[in-house]
Amino acid sequence: MSLHNSGLGTPEQLKDPDFTPPLGSAVPLGIQHVLAMFVSNVTPAIIIAGVAGFGFGSKSPDFHYLIYMIQMSMLFAGIATLFQTVGFGPVGARLPIVQGTSFAFLPVMIPLVAGKGVDAMAVLMGGIVVGGIFHTCLAPIIGRIRFALPPLVTGLVVLMIGLALIKVGIQYAAGGVPAIGKPEFGSLQNWSVAMVVIVVTLGVKFFTRGIISVAAVLIGLIVGYIVAYFMGMVSFANVGRAAVFALPQPFPFGIEFSAGAIIGICLMAFVSAVETVGDVSGIAKGGAGREAETKELEGATYADGLGSAVAGIFGGLPNTSFSQNVGLIAMTGVMSRHVVTIGAIFLIVAGLIPKIGAVISSVPIEVLGGGVIVMFGMVAAAGINMLSDVHWNRRNMVIFAISLSVGLGLQLVPDALQHMPSTAKVLLTSGLLPAAFLAIILNLVLPEELPEEMADDEPTH
Repeated sequence: MSLHNSGLGTPEQLKDPDFTPPLGSAVPLGIQHVLAMFVSNVTPAIIIAGVAGFGFGSKSPDFHYLIYMIQMSMLFAGIATLFQTVGFGPVGARLPIVQGTSFAFLPVMIPLVAGKGVDAMAVLMGGIVVGGIFHTCLAPIIGRIRFALPPLVTGLVVLMIGLALIKVGIQYAAGGVPAIGKPEFGSLQNWSVAMVVIVVTLGVKFFTRGIISVAAVLIGLIVGYIVAYFMGMVSFANVGRAAVFALPQPFPFGIEFSAGAIIGICLMAFVSAVETVGDVSGIAKGGAGREAETKELEGATYADGLGSAVAGIFGGLPNTSFSQNVGLIAMTGVMSRHVVTIGAIFLIVAGLIPKIGAVISSVPIEVLGGGVIVMFGMVAAAGINMLSDVHWNRRNMVIFAISLSVGLGLQLVPDALQHMPSTAKVLLTSGLLPAAFLAIILNLVLPEELPEEMADDEPTH
C-alpha cells in the first residue's frame, strides 16, 4: 500500500507523529507494518530453540516451549512498540518506531544454548534481563557515545552478524541440526523446498510493488509451506494440542546468572542502542524532514532496554527497533505513531493466542531455511553497504582486516580456544564480540593517518 496520495491528510499532517489518518486507512497501514516485520520477528525464537535442540517434531515433549517463545516474540514486540509510540515518562520516542526481536544478539546467544536443551534457557534469560537493564541505563549518555561506533565499526558488526548466521540458514535448508549425520540431511527434497522459497521471494521482491513487495519473504515462506504440505512435510499435531488463549508466565524457564551471558548481551546491547539511535534519526529525517531530538533518542533507548528486560522476565528474547519499518515510513510518507500503535495491538492479540504460535511452529525447518538464507544474506549486504561510507585509507583497511580476521577466524575454528575459561570461550567464539572490540579499540587508538600516509602527502623537493 503505497500512500503518497490522497485522502490521508495534508502533507503537513502526514509529517506529524501525533496525526491520526482516517481509520479505514490507518488499520491497513498498521497491518502493513506488522507484515513487514513478522517473519524477522519470530525467526530468532525458532533459531534459538532449534540450536538448543527443543520444540521440533510433532512428538517433541518440549513443543510447548517453542510455541511459547514464538508467542512472546509477538507479544513483546507489540508491548515494546507501545513503549515507543505511546510512551510513559521518559520512556519512548513517541514516534512510529516498530520494535521486534533482534537478530543482532543471536551470535552471542547461540553459543550459550547450543545443544543444551531447555535447561540452557534459564542462563540466557538471566543475561537478557540484566542486559536490558544495562541497555536502559545507556539512555542518558547514548548521544555522547556514538563517536565510538563510526560506519567502519557498525558496518563490520552488521557484516559479522550476517556472516555468523548464514551457517544457520544453510543448516536449516539442508534439514536442521537434528538431521546432521543422517541420510536425509541435505536431501534433494529438503533443498528443493528451500529453493522454492528463495525463488518466490526474489520474484515477488523484484516484480511486484507496494505491500506485496515489502512482504516478499513472508509470501515466499507461505508458498514454500504449501509445497511442503503437498510433499507430506507438514504436521498439524501441535496445533491441535495448543491452547486457544494463554497469558505470559514470569520466568517460565527459571532464571540463572552467568558472567558469559551477562557480558555478551550487555556488549551487544551497546551496539543495539546505537543502531536504534540510527533508526530514530532515519525516521525523523525520512518521515518528517528534520533531525531527531535528544529526548526522542533517549526515550527510544529507554524503551529498547525496558522492552528487552521485561521480555526476558517472561521468557522472550531481546528486542530492538526494526530498520525495515523505517524504510516503510519513507515509502508511505505517513509519520503517524498511532498507525504503528494499531500494528502493535495486532501483535499483542496474536501473542495471546498459542494456536497462532503452533501454526508458525508447524513450518518445516527447510522452508524456514530458504527464508533465512535470504534474510541473513541481506544482513551481511547491509553491513557492506554501511562500509561503503568508509574512507578506505590504509589505517581503516588495517583495522578492518585485523578485526575481521580474528573475529571470523575464531568463529570458524572454535577449538582454537579450547584452553580458555568457559566464559571467555563463549564470548570469543561468537566472532562478533572480538571483531567489534578490536575495531572499536583500534579505531580509538590508532592515529587518523598512518605515518607513511602522512609522509606520502608531504610535498617533495
